[in-house]
Amino acid sequence: MKIEFAIEDFINYCIFEKGLSDKTKLSYQNDLDVYREFLNNKGIFNVEKIKSDDIKEFLKKRNVEATTTIAHNLTVIKNFHKYLFRQKIVTTDVASYIERPKLRKSLPKALTIEEVDKLLDIDLRTPFDYRNKAMLELMYGCGLRVSEIINLEVNDIDMINAFVRVFGKGNKERLVPLGEYAIIYLRKYLEVRDSFLKNKSSDKLFLNNHSMPMSRQGFFKNLKKILKEKGLNSDISPHTLRHSFATHLINRGADLRSIQEMLGHADISTTKIYTEVSDAKVVEDYKKYHPRSTK
Repeated sequence: MKIEFAIEDFINYCIFEKGLSDKTKLSYQNDLDVYREFLNNKGIFNVEKIKSDDIKEFLKKRNVEATTTIAHNLTVIKNFHKYLFRQKIVTTDVASYIERPKLRKSLPKALTIEEVDKLLDIDLRTPFDYRNKAMLELMYGCGLRVSEIINLEVNDIDMINAFVRVFGKGNKERLVPLGEYAIIYLRKYLEVRDSFLKNKSSDKLFLNNHSMPMSRQGFFKNLKKILKEKGLNSDISPHTLRHSFATHLINRGADLRSIQEMLGHADISTTKIYTEVSDAKVVEDYKKYHPRSTK
C-alpha cells in the first residue's frame, strides 16, 4: 500500500474509532506528512518497504528539534505502524522496538493562593468584568483547560446540583463539581449575558463583544490585560490556573484519584506530577524557614 493511502486510512481510523480532536488530527497529519516526505526522498513509497533503520534515520535527522517534539513524532509513528500491523497491511511492526527518548520532566508552574486571590479580585463594573470574573473563577475552581471553558454551553452548567459538564480530550465527557464562588459569579454573569447577544442567539456560555463564542486568543488577551492591571507575572497562562487548581488540592490533602477525575486525565501518572510540585514546595519551605536547614 502506498504510504499516503496508509496515512489517510490511519487518520480516518483515529477520527472515527478513537475520537481524535481536530487539533490532534492536524498534529498527527503534519507529523506523518513530514515522515512520508522523508521516506519518499529515500525512494520509499510503499509501507511494506519501510524498515526500522529508516525510522531511526528519520529521528536522527529530527534531533535538531526539542526532545518533546521528537518524542511526539515517534509516538505518532509507532501508533501508525501498530495500526498497519493490526490491520494486516504489513507483516511486521517495524517501530515496536524503537525506544522513546527520555524526557526531562518540568514541573508545572502554580500560583500561590495569595496570587490567585489577587488575580480574581476583579472590580465588577461592566458586563466584560462579570464575564471575565466568571471565566477565571470557573477555570481555577474546576481546573478546566482553556479549550474546555470556551466550548461550554449554557446547558452544561447545573447550578442546582453544583456540577459542570465538560467535554475534554477525545470528546470525553466528565462532571466536575462547582464551588460556591463559581456558582455566585456564574449567576451574576448570566444576568448580563444578554448584553453580549445583541438580539442574536448562541448556546455557548461565554461570548465576546461580537456576539460570537469566546476564542482561545480572546481569553488569553483578556487574561494578559488583567495580569498587567494586577501587577502579576505576565508569563502566567490560562493553563497556570489549571495547575494551581491541582496543586492547591494536593497541598490540602485531596485524593489523587479524585483530582485525576476532575482534570480528565486518562492516566494517573499525568496527575502524579502535582505531587512532585507539592514535594518541591515542602523542600523550598524547609530551606527557607527552618533555622538549621543551612549553615
